Amino acid sequence: MDFEEEKKFVIDTRNVFFSALISGGFAGTCVDVALFPIDTLKTRLQSENGFMRSGGFSKLYTGLAPVIMGSAPTAALFFVTYESIKMILHDSVRKEFLPFLHMGAASMAEIVSCLIRVPVEVVKQRRQALLPDQGRYNLKLLYRGYWSTVIRDMPFSLIQFSIWEYLKRIWAEQAQKDVYPFESAICGAMAGSIAAACTTPFDVVKTRIMLANRSVKKTTDLSVVNILLSVYKINGPSGLFAGIVPRVTWISIGGFIFFGVYEKSKAILDF
Repeated sequence: MDFEEEKKFVIDTRNVFFSALISGGFAGTCVDVALFPIDTLKTRLQSENGFMRSGGFSKLYTGLAPVIMGSAPTAALFFVTYESIKMILHDSVRKEFLPFLHMGAASMAEIVSCLIRVPVEVVKQRRQALLPDQGRYNLKLLYRGYWSTVIRDMPFSLIQFSIWEYLKRIWAEQAQKDVYPFESAICGAMAGSIAAACTTPFDVVKTRIMLANRSVKKTTDLSVVNILLSVYKINGPSGLFAGIVPRVTWISIGGFIFFGVYEKSKAILDF
């Protein structure tokens, strides 16, 4: 790579970084705020205390404050990682292997973004379920459920982003033009609904771990396997898919808004 090519690469990388940072943050905040009540219903349906004891249909915006503060940096960090990996490795990967690049980039982006997402989720979900320990969060509690969140989000992103990129590519090939933000949003909604349905059991586990009593000390009591087995034993298969309707609804609509806003914002910034 000569000097001019290296200079162009640095400029392109910087543009991708800031474009992803702003677009991802803006898109993430729009979705989380607009669809927060649906997310609250899903959390309460998955709570061990039961839907009504966790608040039912009341106070649906409880827990919104940490989401407003954490949504933008979480989404921005995800897309900065995702787009950067894609850009750096794209030219080194053959076309037929691009889905694997998208999957790997999404997985790595999830691991990184969970550093911000998990503390936000813990505070948000404990408030949504109206637990009485609000305001008393130590570092251990804030990161309770980190690996269960990664275990949920990695397969979610593997499914969602590979399908999203695939649908966009097929759409562009059929239409013989670049995909518009609205079309990308439709692809995002379809991809999100499939990924949401498939990963609901892991979402139930993550919710149970984050809502567990503060007095639980043993790591094994809050392991993913133990929670899965416990939910299945008590509630059967339906327990593992608790909240699937609001989850799929939330992520389908959210995917449409998120990817539409993200692509539109990126197009404006790139212009």
